[in-house]
Amino acid sequence: MDALVITTVDGIAYGLLLAIAAAGLTVAFGAGGVLNLAHGTLIATGGYIAATTTAGTWGSLVAAMALAALAGAAGGGVLAAATAALRGRGHLDQALLTFGVALIGADLLTTAYGSDLLRPRMPAALESTIVVAGYRYPVDRLAAFAVAVLVAACGYVLLHRARAGRLIRATVDDRAMVAAIGVNPRTVDAAVLVASGALAGLAGALTTPILGVGPGTADTALLLSLIIVVCGGLGSVPGAVIAAIGVGVVQTVGVVTIPALAPYLLTAMAVILLARPSTVPGQATP
Repeated sequence: MDALVITTVDGIAYGLLLAIAAAGLTVAFGAGGVLNLAHGTLIATGGYIAATTTAGTWGSLVAAMALAALAGAAGGGVLAAATAALRGRGHLDQALLTFGVALIGADLLTTAYGSDLLRPRMPAALESTIVVAGYRYPVDRLAAFAVAVLVAACGYVLLHRARAGRLIRATVDDRAMVAAIGVNPRTVDAAVLVASGALAGLAGALTTPILGVGPGTADTALLLSLIIVVCGGLGSVPGAVIAAIGVGVVQTVGVVTIPALAPYLLTAMAVILLARPSTVPGQATP
């Protein structure tokens, strides 16, 4: 029972990290109008930066997270410029372009960092364990959990309370009205993709201490993000968070309790969510 409680908490923490990664993808699609299949490559880039720039100190850890977010934001800016000319031509063209970028990016990352699974050097305080409610738990996972909650809260406030968030939602609803008040909707689209890339890079940095980063990271991150976005609702951040927690718990608990069936549990969960009669809370309706 103790192991199951710890594993469930692990799953929730893992799900929140997945939520940050998937939020970038769903915001890019829902608000930026871009189906970005290079999203997993941006996550892997953030992970590699975290793995190679940390030196076991708090300063290097903060710098690594900032660099990962900046690299992701730069990647988002490049994708915004690349996909700007494709607006109005449907998502298939965007998917083909970003898929090509993903292939090139994955090859460059493997060439630069090799084929080994890399992990960052964390400060000693984060590599210890503490007792929480009678259970010993790794400090680095609690820290990642706290940062994920903080990022999710900040993202919600920014999207629903700040002027920038209202402008993004207005652009989705009525681009002509946004243009009428003197704001170029394409500038908003580009800003959304930059923010989406920053979230992807940060998610990569946050997950690397727990999962490591290697040649398969980009594909796995993209696959899980797509499952979460589809199950949570395209363009719905709250839906993505709920679906991400479900994916994290199902995957983590399944591997521990019934490892032989674990590869099939995620598929079963996706089928059940897609076949449900109503939307999850916060999901965008067609």
